Amino acid sequence: MTVADPADHNDTGPAVPPGPQTAVPRHVAIIMDGNGRWAEARQQTRAEGHSAGVDNIRLVLKHLEQRGVEFATVFAFSTENWGRPPDEVSFLLNLLREALKKEVEDLHQSNVRILHMGRLDGLPPGFREEIAAAIELTARNTGLTFVVAFNYGGRAEIVDAVRRLLSDGISIDDLDEEMLSGYLGCPGVPDPDMVIRTGGEFRISNFLLWQSAYSEFYSTPAPWPDFDAEEIDRALTAYAGRQRRFGKIQTAS
Repeated sequence: MTVADPADHNDTGPAVPPGPQTAVPRHVAIIMDGNGRWAEARQQTRAEGHSAGVDNIRLVLKHLEQRGVEFATVFAFSTENWGRPPDEVSFLLNLLREALKKEVEDLHQSNVRILHMGRLDGLPPGFREEIAAAIELTARNTGLTFVVAFNYGGRAEIVDAVRRLLSDGISIDDLDEEMLSGYLGCPGVPDPDMVIRTGGEFRISNFLLWQSAYSEFYSTPAPWPDFDAEEIDRALTAYAGRQRRFGKIQTAS
């Protein structure tokens, strides 16, 4: 994974929308960070920060699709988030549940396909049914694929994949990277070309550990609620300037 220097954000100049000849990532994955700090800077509650962050998702999805991105994955709730204060956990679950009910019809009308990755156990039965219904409703849509990593952790995903392999009686001699990939949370979704983290941090935070092996990493100091169209274009412009190596040395032809 290529880690962006802070200067990658500050020295790119004005954000330039990628043109038709500019490399555009097919799959962008986002660690949405900075909601709490955004709220504190405005003398607001953390709950208000999380609400502003959820509201920003729709704008980001729309702009990414306009720029030619085909898949977008957001880290909505991690397996580690259960360790937050109970009132904050309860608020987050209710907020995300209400957002799903509010947005699913609009996303469907916009031809967006919704997928979920993560563990469904531990969620209220009604919430699980609503997630399944959203996936079914949008299953045949052909626009942007929106993957929601909810109750998700990269290590847990790999453990769950190995458990399913063992349950299916897969021989160790038949196991390879391609087969294991097929047992992960969203088989058929390409690995992310770019992982964006808002809020100025550089941690991967247990997100897409297997899939992001060769993703380009981009960190921006902008907190998630401020990650707007200009910030998206700035990130995509930085991506277009990268030379992806995939562990290989590139030689001049």
